[in-house]
Amino acid sequence: MGQWLRLGDLELLVVSDGVLRQDAGAVFGLTPRVMWEPYVPELDGKHRLPMGLNCMVVRGEGKTVLVETGVGTKASRLPGAAVTEGSGALLRNLEREGIRPEDVDIVVNTHLHFDHAGGNTLISEGKPVPAFPRARYLIQKGEWRVASSPNERTRATYLAENFEPLEDARQVELVEGEVEVIKGLRLVPAPGHTADHCIVELDSGGELALYVGELAQQPVMLERIAWISAFDILPLVSLETKKRVIERALERRALIVSVHAPYPGLGRLRLEDSRRRWEPLARNGQ
Repeated sequence: MGQWLRLGDLELLVVSDGVLRQDAGAVFGLTPRVMWEPYVPELDGKHRLPMGLNCMVVRGEGKTVLVETGVGTKASRLPGAAVTEGSGALLRNLEREGIRPEDVDIVVNTHLHFDHAGGNTLISEGKPVPAFPRARYLIQKGEWRVASSPNERTRATYLAENFEPLEDARQVELVEGEVEVIKGLRLVPAPGHTADHCIVELDSGGELALYVGELAQQPVMLERIAWISAFDILPLVSLETKKRVIERALERRALIVSVHAPYPGLGRLRLEDSRRRWEPLARNGQ
């Protein structure tokens, strides 16, 4: 069982969809290996880095909101050298918490890459259908447009089976800009990884939590602002977005959910001798 955390009027829980392995050099982009290697778990024989698939459940105002859905259970094809280890565990782990697919009222995607939106759908009677039959799926309009017309670089990560069935079922709600999903939970533009990438802010009872999506692929990349992934479509925009979000996180001592860190990916940033340091969250939530 996971650890539910109270944030003002909201409750949040990180739920894993398993582990994805991706090429470590691509994850860290232009940063030389000699600099990043001391900060990462052991790589496999093909130099792939284990990446968590940390999704988040939020309860508030009588609603159950699911942020991200991981790789999912279809796994019909994965881009490049990516492989999974026990992915597709989200539904099973939600069930362990007493949450059935039909209990989810809203699904939020920070963007539509396969490792964040793959669990939006599952295969039923030979075709992909929404995995959460009662949910509204909130997706930025610009992200939907780009995912629907991928180019040579993006077509391997935007898989139509992860989002087109949502439109067929009339469960998609396309949004623009900052959106309050429920009181205290906002979808906030954070461009860079994609042009319409978002993060999720939980602001309630004077406390702030940030689900940072692909703002940083590993916690050390929050400490070192200039470390930017090769997967980011707009790296210089990522740099400015990261500065803004990190400044807010430090000012408010925000709880951070690092999506691709080892489960559960919870921690805070603090300043130590004017340098940013990542502090994993202890079991008591402090």
